[in-house]
Amino acid sequence: MRTWITATAAALFLAPTLPAQEAGAIRGTVTLERGGPLHHATVLIVQLRRSAETRADGSFEFRQVPPGRYDLIAHMHPLGDERRSVEVTAGGSVSLDFVLRLAPIHEEITVTASGREEPTLDAFHSVLTVQALDLAPRASASLGEALDHEVGIAKRSFGPGTSRPVVRGFDGDRVLILQDGLPSGTLSSQSGDHGEPVDASSVERIEVVRGPATLLYGTNAIGGVVNVLSGHHEVHRHAHEGVRGFLNATGGTNNGLGGGNGGMEYGNGRWMLNAAGGGLRTGDYKTPLGKVENSETRITHTSASLGRYGKRNFWSLGYGVYDGRYGIPLAPEHEHDHEGEHKHHAAVKRLDGDGDHHHEDEGPVDLKWRRHNLRLAAGLKDLDGPVENFTLNLNYSDWNHKELVEDAIGAEFFNRQFSYRGVFDQHRRGTLSGSFGFAGMRRSYDVRGEEAATPPVTQDNFAAFALQSLNLERVRFQFGGRLETNRYQPRGAGSRSFTGFSGSAGLNVPLWRGGAFMASYSNSYRAPAIEELFNQGPHHGNLAYEVGDRNLKRERGSGVDLSLRHQTSRLKAEGNFFYYRLSDFIFLEPTGEFEDGLVKAFFRQGDSRYLGAEGRLDVSLLRDLWLRLGVDAVDAQLTAPALPLPRIPPVRGRVGIEGRRGGLSVRPELILANVQNDLYVNEEPTPGYATINLNATYTLARSHALHSFGVNLFNAADRLYRNHVSLIKSYAPEIGRGVRFSYSVRFF
Repeated sequence: MRTWITATAAALFLAPTLPAQEAGAIRGTVTLERGGPLHHATVLIVQLRRSAETRADGSFEFRQVPPGRYDLIAHMHPLGDERRSVEVTAGGSVSLDFVLRLAPIHEEITVTASGREEPTLDAFHSVLTVQALDLAPRASASLGEALDHEVGIAKRSFGPGTSRPVVRGFDGDRVLILQDGLPSGTLSSQSGDHGEPVDASSVERIEVVRGPATLLYGTNAIGGVVNVLSGHHEVHRHAHEGVRGFLNATGGTNNGLGGGNGGMEYGNGRWMLNAAGGGLRTGDYKTPLGKVENSETRITHTSASLGRYGKRNFWSLGYGVYDGRYGIPLAPEHEHDHEGEHKHHAAVKRLDGDGDHHHEDEGPVDLKWRRHNLRLAAGLKDLDGPVENFTLNLNYSDWNHKELVEDAIGAEFFNRQFSYRGVFDQHRRGTLSGSFGFAGMRRSYDVRGEEAATPPVTQDNFAAFALQSLNLERVRFQFGGRLETNRYQPRGAGSRSFTGFSGSAGLNVPLWRGGAFMASYSNSYRAPAIEELFNQGPHHGNLAYEVGDRNLKRERGSGVDLSLRHQTSRLKAEGNFFYYRLSDFIFLEPTGEFEDGLVKAFFRQGDSRYLGAEGRLDVSLLRDLWLRLGVDAVDAQLTAPALPLPRIPPVRGRVGIEGRRGGLSVRPELILANVQNDLYVNEEPTPGYATINLNATYTLARSHALHSFGVNLFNAADRLYRNHVSLIKSYAPEIGRGVRFSYSVRFF
């Protein structure tokens, strides 16, 4: 590792300066329709991936722009965007003005897909971006709840506080959760009752990159990457004068929802101070069958950072503390199945091998958690030589949660994790651009208590990666690779090490104005997770007595992703197809025997395949009337023997209409799910359902502020329905009818 860092540092500081090419400039303004200059709008040069923010008078400027033809996009959510093309000559200056207005279709901008800002239309992977003003009305204390019903994303849950995204049918260690580009440090991948806590209304945006995203972020991202971007400064590494920030307030019926949060950035010269905080609480939620006991949630958070942003370098140091508590819903003494018949549930009234009930687990179980987070970001920019920018991110996360049985500690989990990531962005040389870097972590994991199923384990990880793009006139190619090693050192036992290479190649072909076709092939590697190797004992969060296998091999996967996209001011459409084959796929195989009152299950390996498709369509029917459609489907099976994998979401769809009048938007929608009859061993079918939601927002846009008022009537018909991906669906249906109210203001 030291040798590799020394070599890359030498390339950065000792590389010869290349001959300078006479450059030009692009200047202009961004204004709000009937509202004057727009402050802090973002303007992006697509081909160069350079961005700038508008000043108080709405002006922006790019200097040192190489001669060529470029596309520029001006955007600020929830305003529509505008894309313009310009020709820059050597030593010349181009003037370009944009006018933004409220619009139902936006150009989504992502930083997660390639590590730098780019429009999702130009990305090689399928990307979903959910912005702050869209997240505020969803008001939830866990990440899965915030993203539920987005195309291609379901939620795994053991109650509202435990939910985690399931992407294209992949769950657990195959979906990587990031906060500002680095692993979050939680334990949600290891157990169904461990949450991924996020106050959704307090973040800048959430990006989901679907497909094998192993090259930039890790080998455990074959299903996809979910990146929670906490603030504007995490994307735009520059100072600004004055104050910008946000305030949110939310409340609702059914579960007693209430919360609020706020944050601000203050810039003075090259210095910038950032602070944020808030919280959210819910009580037990109600279904058409009655209240689900012990389903309450609570989350609070406070964070602050200080940074200095110079012309050629920057640094930022931040600290945050997040804590909360959520309940594990209680099963009634006799619960109802889908047809209303009575039955017992093995998760709460545990069974021995003869079917006798044990009552030792009676009483409410809560998880009380806390996370401390210390982060340093630093970098160099506008360098001479082959490297343009270098960014280094360091993150220390200290996670602790206690499983409380009637307020007595049953088990306590510790996860201390130091992560680092360094990225070198290359100067564009003709048709070639890209980046390369290194990343890694050191993790200390420990469980204490009578039901500790895993020994203390130290994990070391290191990776080197590169991602390159070849930009030809009629087609763009992307290719890259990642070499990663993982080493596990459990206390009192021998260590295991895994090293493997992942690679991918893709192409992006513009077909017509606003339309493009993407195709990619990937070959990926994943090391077994800690629980798959070392678990040995009762694991109530997964409803099993788990037996790990220290001799597991690495997983090897290959996949094909195809995508067709189109976007104009009156039509936005995207269709995706994916097919993955995984050899030595690790899965949990139940034996039918019982131990400690739970079904005994072993981690095994076999071959599997995932096949699926996703589609979205937003089309203007009339001037102020839009049709919004979405659908996703996935079929996942073990190939020998042919057997469906567990908890795979059914075919799902969304049909919505949006009517707009000025700043008012009214959006009734119908959410559909098919029956799920493709079942794993001992898995129960889940009936299909249809629920109705009604959303209304009023947005007031000004040059220095955006106000948004929202009302959301969910499950309007009070329909009884169940989530197939929930581990406790048999006695905890989804939430019944309720109303959420929200207000947000973002000032700049």
